[in-house]
Parts: sequence; structure tokens; C-alpha cells
Amino acid sequence: MDKPPRSGWQWERTAQTQRALLDAARAVFTARGFSEASIADVVERAGSSVGSLYHHFGGKSELFLALWQEHQAAHEQAATDAVTEARKNGVTDRGELFAAGARAFLEGSWRRRDLALLFLSGDGPPGFEVMMRRREREWAGQSDILLKLSDTALDRLYASVLTSLIGEGAREVAASRTRRQADQIIEAVTEYARRLMAGGPWNPG
Repeated sequence: MDKPPRSGWQWERTAQTQRALLDAARAVFTARGFSEASIADVVERAGSSVGSLYHHFGGKSELFLALWQEHQAAHEQAATDAVTEARKNGVTDRGELFAAGARAFLEGSWRRRDLALLFLSGDGPPGFEVMMRRREREWAGQSDILLKLSDTALDRLYASVLTSLIGEGAREVAASRTRRQADQIIEAVTEYARRLMAGGPWNPG
């Protein structure tokens, strides 16, 4: 059998190494926290080397951020897929579409609750909280688009309130001790969101 091209083999090996380091970092960071975790812990668990970690990620902070970005990408993909599926099923109400995306986001917070709690713990590399706040504003902006809000202070506030509700709900879901408790919180958050969306953003007239 012919051997695969060397470039393809190298890419596959690189991807496998990165995956092993990310999986090891997830286990170490969620068990010990960012501050207490060491690069030595990560590379030992991954069966890799310090040089390989620095080559692929640059250091402990960059590895942490790569995990966070992957977590955020999974959230965004799940929410997008949920909204798309709802539209395919004939849902046109913007509030119901928002609720579908929010539910998918909350479900991801339960499935990846170890990561959710890690990133919400306040224990991260310098500048991480700024990145999280920027990401929250991006989520609020996406809510603006989905709900077709105008670019006014009151509408931006409305989107921020909804986004904050989902964020706090995600924290409670991740901290749940059982799936049943998580489901109750998910139902509560989506119901609160529906109530907030019932009258739309406040208009002082």
C-alpha cells in the first residue's frame, strides 16, 4: 500500500498533538485551576514535551485561551444550528428563535460544565476578563440581529439584559449537581426570556 503524502501525515500528527495537549490542559486546568496548573502537569498528561507545547500554543496562557475559544465556538455553532433547525420547522417568531438558541447555549453549559465553571471562576491569564466582556458584547450584538433591534441605547440595553440572563443561567446550569436540576434552570431561563420578550424593548413614547 502506498504511503500517504508526507505533508498530510505531518498535518495529521500536528492535529493529534494539539488535541492531546488541549485535552490534557482541560483535565489539569479544571482540576487545579489556571494559577495552580503547571506546564509540566499538562505535557506529562498529554505524553508530550514542553517544547511541543510551546511550539503549538506558545505557553500556558495561550493554551488556556485556545480552550476558551474552542468552548465559545461550540456554543456559537450549537446556537446557530438550533436557530436554523427551528426555522426549518416553520418557526418565524423572533422570540422563539432566540429561545431556541438560548436553550442550545445552556445545554452546552451542562455538557461542558467543567469548562464553563473554569472560565467563570475568575482564575485566568491576564486580560482574560476583558476578553470575556468583549465576547459578551458580541453575543449581545448577535441578539440585536436575531431580534431585529435598532441601534439605540434602549434596544442595546434590552439585548444586554437578555444576554446577561443567559450568561447567569449558564453559570447556574454548570453548577447544577444533577441533570434534573440543570433542566429546571434551563426551563426557568427560557421562560424568563420569553417574559422579557413578550412586550419587546421598552419604548418611553
